[in-house]
Amino acid sequence: MEKTYNIINTIIEKLLVLIFGLLVIDVVWQVASRYIIGQSSSFTEEYARFSLIWLTVLGAAYINGQKEGHLSMDFLLSKLSPEKQKKRNKVIQVLMALFSFIVMVIGGGNLVFTTLKLGQKSPALHMPLGYIYAIVPICGIVIIFFCLYHIKTTYKS
Repeated sequence: MEKTYNIINTIIEKLLVLIFGLLVIDVVWQVASRYIIGQSSSFTEEYARFSLIWLTVLGAAYINGQKEGHLSMDFLLSKLSPEKQKKRNKVIQVLMALFSFIVMVIGGGNLVFTTLKLGQKSPALHMPLGYIYAIVPICGIVIIFFCLYHIKTTYKS
């Protein structure tokens, strides 16, 4: 499980860097074309929006895998005994996995299915919106994996 965890983290890190790099190039091109050519490209705004969607959802999954990256208030947690802290962390991981399954996997999967079935396409890129929204159930599955990994490592220690 540790090897799979490391592979998934590496893939997500590289994807985040790639998407962010392409987003920077896209925005620079949009600004340059607007001021140099006098007319901005038609696809740049839409691509930037879709890139931000992917960056946000993938970033949330990545931070969930890191466990320490999430913003949290641990004042009350620090007052608990180490055994109770472990139990509380396991409950939180189970709740996050359940939320990811219901909202991201099932809800996101329904969104992808519906948009693909209806044939909705983006106006500028003419890309099926289901492909853009597919990141939601994919990251839901990744978050569930990370939650299971954290539960396993919590039990191990």
